[in-house]
Amino acid sequence: MKHKKQLIRILLSGAGLVLAALLPLEGIPRLIAFLAVYLLIGWDILWRAAVNIAHGQVFDENFLMAIATVGAFAVGDYPEGVAVMLFYQVGELFQSYAVGKSRKSISSLMDIRPDYANVERGGELVQVDPDEVEVGDCIVINPGERIPLDGRILAGVSSLDTSALTGESVPRDAEPGDEVISGCINLTGRLTVEVSRVYGESTVAKILDLVENASSKKAKAENFITKFARYYTPAVVIAAVLLAVVPPLFLPGYPFGEWVTRALTFLVISCPCALVISVPMSFFGGIGGASKAGVLIKGSSYLEALADTEMVVFDKTGTLTKGSFAVTGVHSTGMDDRALLELAAYAESSSSHPIAQSILRAYGGVVDRSRVERVEELAGHGVRAVIDGRAILAGNRRLMESEGIAFDSGQEAGTVVHLAVDGVYAGRLVIEDEIKPDAAGAIALLKENHVRRTVMLTGDSDAVGQRVAKQVGIDQAYTGLLPADKVERMEELLTEKSSRGKLAFVGDGINDAPVLARADIGIAMGGLGSDAAIEAADVVIMTDEPSKLAAAIRISRKTLRIVRQNIVFALGVKAVILLLGALGYANMWSAVFADVGVSVLAIMNAIRALQVEKIVSD
Repeated sequence: MKHKKQLIRILLSGAGLVLAALLPLEGIPRLIAFLAVYLLIGWDILWRAAVNIAHGQVFDENFLMAIATVGAFAVGDYPEGVAVMLFYQVGELFQSYAVGKSRKSISSLMDIRPDYANVERGGELVQVDPDEVEVGDCIVINPGERIPLDGRILAGVSSLDTSALTGESVPRDAEPGDEVISGCINLTGRLTVEVSRVYGESTVAKILDLVENASSKKAKAENFITKFARYYTPAVVIAAVLLAVVPPLFLPGYPFGEWVTRALTFLVISCPCALVISVPMSFFGGIGGASKAGVLIKGSSYLEALADTEMVVFDKTGTLTKGSFAVTGVHSTGMDDRALLELAAYAESSSSHPIAQSILRAYGGVVDRSRVERVEELAGHGVRAVIDGRAILAGNRRLMESEGIAFDSGQEAGTVVHLAVDGVYAGRLVIEDEIKPDAAGAIALLKENHVRRTVMLTGDSDAVGQRVAKQVGIDQAYTGLLPADKVERMEELLTEKSSRGKLAFVGDGINDAPVLARADIGIAMGGLGSDAAIEAADVVIMTDEPSKLAAAIRISRKTLRIVRQNIVFALGVKAVILLLGALGYANMWSAVFADVGVSVLAIMNAIRALQVEKIVSD
C-alpha cells in the first residue's frame, strides 16, 4: 500500500511537471505551477529536513536535497528543481522496494510466531495465548496448525514441517515420546503434547529475539560508512558554499549566479544515499539469505568475520558424529552373526542404556520376553542372563576377565560388547558413534573454499578420535581432552593463525560454551531446540548438517564482494561527477544520475546477497 501511494504521487508529479513545462506561462504563474508540483512530490523531504534540523541533525540527505532544489528555484531553474526531487523520489521508491524484498527472507521467519495454543482445561479444548500456557499443561495441535510451544508428544503420530527453522523441505516424522519444538507445522495427524517450556523460554521465542536483534552488531564496513557520512556531509556542504562564493571573487568574468548553480549541482551529486543504504542492506540481505538456508547469523560483524575464516575447529560428538550409538560390527565365534546379535539383544532387552538400545535397534526384531528367565545387572561390567535355559554373559573385557573366559579383544575403535554362552566365548559386537553422512563432504567443501586448516578436539579415546578424523578428512585431531584442556588447546591454535584470519569453533552448543566463547566465531551445530546453542554461539546452524558451514562461508564472502563493489562504484562515480560539476561540465541532470542512478544500481546489486540457492546447492 505504501509503495502504491508513492507510485501514484510520482506519476501525478511527472504529469504535472510535463504540463507545467508545456503551458505558455511566464513570471509568477509559471513559478506557482512548478511550485505546486514541487510541493506535491517533495513535501515529505522538506518536512523531514526541517524536523531533523530542529533536532540538531542537520547534515543528511534530506537537507542536501532540500537546499539543492530550493536553491534551484531561487536561481530560476524551476524544471530542474522539480525534476531532481521527482527522480530522487523514484530512487526512494526503488530503495523502499529493495529493502522490503531483502526483509522478506528474515520476516518470513516471523511467520513462525504462534497465534494461539489449544489447551485441555476441564475436559475441553480452549484457545489461549501461548504466554498463558504453563509447563506440564497438555496442548493439542491439529493438522495444519503451528506448534506453539516446546514439549513431548503424549499421543498421536504425524509429520512435521520444520522448513521455517531449518530450511529443510523434507518433513520429519513424529511419534509418542519424541520432543517437538515450537515454530514447526503439524502436517498430518492430531498430536497431544505435554509442554516442557513456557513461551518466553521456547525455541521460537529465542529465535525471534535473535533475528530481531541481528542488526545490533555492525560490521566494520558498516561502521566505516557511518563514520564516513558523519564527516563527508558537512565537508561537501562547506565545499559547496566555498564553490559558490570564492570563485566569483577571483574570476570576475564568470557571473555569481553560474557559480551558485554549480554549487547546487555539486550538492545534489554529493548525496551519499548509495553508500548509506546499500551497504547495510547488503549485510541485511546476506543475513536474510543465510536464514533461508537454515543458518542464523547474529549480526553483520559475524557475517563479515566468516569471510576471513582460515581455520575451523570441530567438536566430535554431536557435530561430526550423530551423538548416538550404532552397531557397526558383529564378529561371532562358533555361531551365526545373526544368532549372536539376537542373544545380545535379549540379554540387553531390559536396559535403557544407549548401548543396549543400539543393540536392540540393530536386531530390529520383536523380543519375546518369555524366553528370558533372568537378567542381572553387573555394575561396570555388563549383564548376566538366562535365555532359553542357557547362561549368557554380555559386557566389557573386565567381565570376561573376571569370569576367566578367553576372548578376542579385536583391534576395532569403539565400544566392544563381548558375549559368552555357557562359559564359552561366542563373539563380540562393535558399537560406535555414527559419523554424519555429510561430515566428510563438509570438510572437503571447506578446503575447496580455502579454509587452510581443520582441527578436531574431543574427549574420546585416541583410537576413536583418530579414526573419525581420518574418515572425514580432518587435518589434525587432539583426543582425550577435558573441557579445560579444550580451552587450553584453543588458545594455542589462536596463536597459529594469521593476524587477519579468523578461527571458527563448531560445537553442539551444550557443553562447549567456554570454547565457543573463546573462538573468533562460535558456531553451534544442530542448534534446533538447543538453548545453549542459541545463547552461546555467534552463528547457529539450525540443522545437523556440517556442510551448511561451507555454505555460510560462501554467503559471507559473496556478501563482502557485493559490499566492496558498492563502495568502489559509488565513491568512484561520485568523485568523477563531483569534479565535473565543480568545473561546470555536469548539470542538474548529471546530478540526478549520480544520486538516484548510483543508488538504484547499488541497491539492485545488494539484492543479489539474497540469492543463495545456487551457493547452497553447489
